[in-house]
Amino acid sequence: MPRPPAPPPLAAAVNAWFEHAARPLPWRAADISPWAVLVSEFMLQQTQVSRVLPRWEAWIERWPTPAALAAAPPSEAVRAWDRLGYPRRALWLHEAATEIVERHGGEVPSSLEALLALKGIGPYTARAVAAFAFGERHPVVDTNTRRVIARAVDGRAAAGAPSTSRDLAAMSALLPLDARAARRFNAGAMELGATVCSARAPRCAECPIASLCAWRAAGHPVDGRPRRRTQARYEGSDRQVRGIVLAELRAAHRPVPVEALAGRWPDRAQLDRALASLVADGLAVAGDEGYALPEA
Repeated sequence: MPRPPAPPPLAAAVNAWFEHAARPLPWRAADISPWAVLVSEFMLQQTQVSRVLPRWEAWIERWPTPAALAAAPPSEAVRAWDRLGYPRRALWLHEAATEIVERHGGEVPSSLEALLALKGIGPYTARAVAAFAFGERHPVVDTNTRRVIARAVDGRAAAGAPSTSRDLAAMSALLPLDARAARRFNAGAMELGATVCSARAPRCAECPIASLCAWRAAGHPVDGRPRRRTQARYEGSDRQVRGIVLAELRAAHRPVPVEALAGRWPDRAQLDRALASLVADGLAVAGDEGYALPEA
């Protein structure tokens, strides 16, 4: 059997480092199911690994297959999501599970086209599932990968504005031809950006590609670093009110009267605004007796 072609130097260095430096995350296990990988990708969107781990483990134990989740009401998915953030993802994951059962016999599809057709799955998630669950050779680019490429290849402190075509082309140029090596490099580049080549405190002395890094060779220039956007204050915001209401609805297994919700937040106009937005997002249902999580 012929040997697979050697990966480019940068990919080879990242892959060699990743082999011993990778965090032992459960969704990286060799025997993990495609469904478990898909669930992890839903949960990891804009959410720290430390917060995802306990929710992912509980979710997979309770709903180990798409069919198991699809058989449960959406309200249970929202309850199990708990405080993971961006709770619409729970509804999208439930709907995606239903679509997998109805369209694919309960098995997560491997093609990008079929994955993209599922609820809540965009280009990044489709490529990540195809690559990490099925070993397909696709470039997978997240925020950490973009930063590694910006520094190592382009010599810039930070990546510019996201561009799907530009980012995928940059990663494709580095991606090994061998599918297994490509899968490892996709994961390794993310890991490198998350744990070593971080945004605020990169540990260049420990970096496996320090000798190949254009940014280091240029003396770590800071020009071109984009200004960080300051997130709107949470205390007193509509987001806080939505969180309070959702916590009440998750704890109750019957409709919660609006008067009871009003006791949790003094500004009635803001409460009404939060309730309307939750209903519009499909996270709450209004009835004669009050508000509840969606049951169907």
